[in-house]
Amino acid sequence: MNMKRKRLFRVITYAVCIMMAGFVYGIFVNYTGFAIPCPFRTVTGLKCPGCGVTGMCLALMQLDFQAAYRCHPMLFILLLPLGAVCVRSAANYIEDGSWQTNRWQKTILYASIILLTGYGVIRNFG
Repeated sequence: MNMKRKRLFRVITYAVCIMMAGFVYGIFVNYTGFAIPCPFRTVTGLKCPGCGVTGMCLALMQLDFQAAYRCHPMLFILLLPLGAVCVRSAANYIEDGSWQTNRWQKTILYASIILLTGYGVIRNFG
């Protein structure tokens, strides 16, 4: 098996494992109502920039895009550009074995961090 095929198989394997873990966790939360609590919110009483992600993912599993947006509007908006960064990074890895990101990918990642952090602050104090 050549290197590109091995790397493709590795990327597909990791992606499937991550999706399956999320799917199993989503089913567990959906049927039991128990979810991993946010340690930041537990300690401070404030919502972290990631609070609402579980609800958004559960809504996406049911293809309820409005509910997903209501759970975490900023991350919902950023799903497409962040997904593009992930797909492009995986394609780079498959092609040449490097996970390095280019300028536009870094720009999207840094902008996403800034937007999510700002959103986390604004929704608590705004």
